[in-house]
Amino acid sequence: MNKTIRRASVFCLLLVLALLVRVTWVQAYEGTALADNKNNRRTKIAQYAAPLGNIIVGGKAVTGSKKVDAGDFAYQRTYTDGPLYAPVTGFSSQVYGATQLENLYQGILNGSDNRLKNPLDALTGKRADPGNVLTTIDPEVQKAGYAALKGKTGAAVAIDPATGAVLGVVSNPSYDPGRIAGSNDKDAWAQLSANEGAAMTNRALRQPLAPGSTFKLVTAAAALENGLYDSVDVPTDSPNPYTLPGTRTVLENENKSAPCENASLRTAMQYSCNNVFANIAYKLGQDKMRAMAEKFGFNDPKQDIPVRAYPSVYPTKKASRDLVALTGIGQFDVTATPLQMAMVSAALENGGKLVAPHMVSEVTDANGNVLESFKDAPSKQVVSERTAELLRETMKTVVEETSGGGNAKVPGAEVGGKTGTAQHGVNNSKKPYAWFTSYGKANGKQVAVAVIIENSDTERSEVAGGKLAAPVAQKMMAAALRS
Repeated sequence: MNKTIRRASVFCLLLVLALLVRVTWVQAYEGTALADNKNNRRTKIAQYAAPLGNIIVGGKAVTGSKKVDAGDFAYQRTYTDGPLYAPVTGFSSQVYGATQLENLYQGILNGSDNRLKNPLDALTGKRADPGNVLTTIDPEVQKAGYAALKGKTGAAVAIDPATGAVLGVVSNPSYDPGRIAGSNDKDAWAQLSANEGAAMTNRALRQPLAPGSTFKLVTAAAALENGLYDSVDVPTDSPNPYTLPGTRTVLENENKSAPCENASLRTAMQYSCNNVFANIAYKLGQDKMRAMAEKFGFNDPKQDIPVRAYPSVYPTKKASRDLVALTGIGQFDVTATPLQMAMVSAALENGGKLVAPHMVSEVTDANGNVLESFKDAPSKQVVSERTAELLRETMKTVVEETSGGGNAKVPGAEVGGKTGTAQHGVNNSKKPYAWFTSYGKANGKQVAVAVIIENSDTERSEVAGGKLAAPVAQKMMAAALRS
């Protein structure tokens, strides 16, 4: 063999070896990534080749699968009471992917999760029978909140303070996930995507807004925990009218005839005295206020229930004294979700202990074997038992002694709450947000609820947390506490 032929043979051999190495690399190392790639149509076809597992509410499936003749797809996702449970389930679409629990537990629901496979399945690559996701949602609480929010733009969250179980997640307007489950639903997707996807926005978990006076519970907790006052019935040394520190701006109280000058925390909570809580925030300073807010869950970038909620915010960037004062009444750059404000009330009702909220109790395989459990959720003491007790007393005063808070009364139950009306728009040019956060207990049960009404047909002058949001909370609490 001459030198030229020998060199050509060696070169061809090297090319063949390089090809074999590349094929081995793609199949053995990159195979899984390619198979799981969202753009791999074969993965999508396999996902809908058989019925999916289900999301369970109150022991019943609120999802399903139906046989379809849709080209490559054999089955399509279906939903029972889709708009009612959309903030919980999210959607599973052949075209647009998945969200919420449908996305988070996609592997469990389509049988591809390795925890579902027996050794033979793992060896052959066969897809296992799908599992199920059991939620903590109470269908009666969910229905009560959904019905009460009808005709309004807003959201509500209900939590069991003792266990952290999320009993209700309601967002309105809502949508039917079944409308976009198939492969030919472009018109429905376009309609739901209009107005920045308003219908598909999960307002309960993913739209933090100014909490207004409901944040005064956090401010009062900071005052008591830092020793500013030793009781909720002592004068607070709060001038009225109150001029924001370093400015000439007078902070008004909504009720100008209310006894807010040097008011106690109990009276200040009852009449929602802005001067008292702004002065507290100024006296404590930004660092102590932020530390208290963060104990309740503010500024947590990984608030998973297990769906990730958007963080509620107490400002971390150094602010001027007047702006720090405004944080005490839930304004300036303070924002919160209904989930977050429900967590505040839940911790106060639970003796100052905050149990991690969660809306999934268990994840199981097709035979009911538990693969993942959230029943023993972690907890932390965020305020002392005494502080929690004192603040519950002020919340009871709000419900028992004010007309707005009185809209949250549940017959036969102990109820405490805090109203809130938060400014919205430049110079408060838009309708304010109406808030209510509360707790209730009766018949050996307890619940915490937070509600926001972003918009309604109510006249601007009539927008108030006690009038709009408290009745929604009342309906959800009554459903949760029913014996």
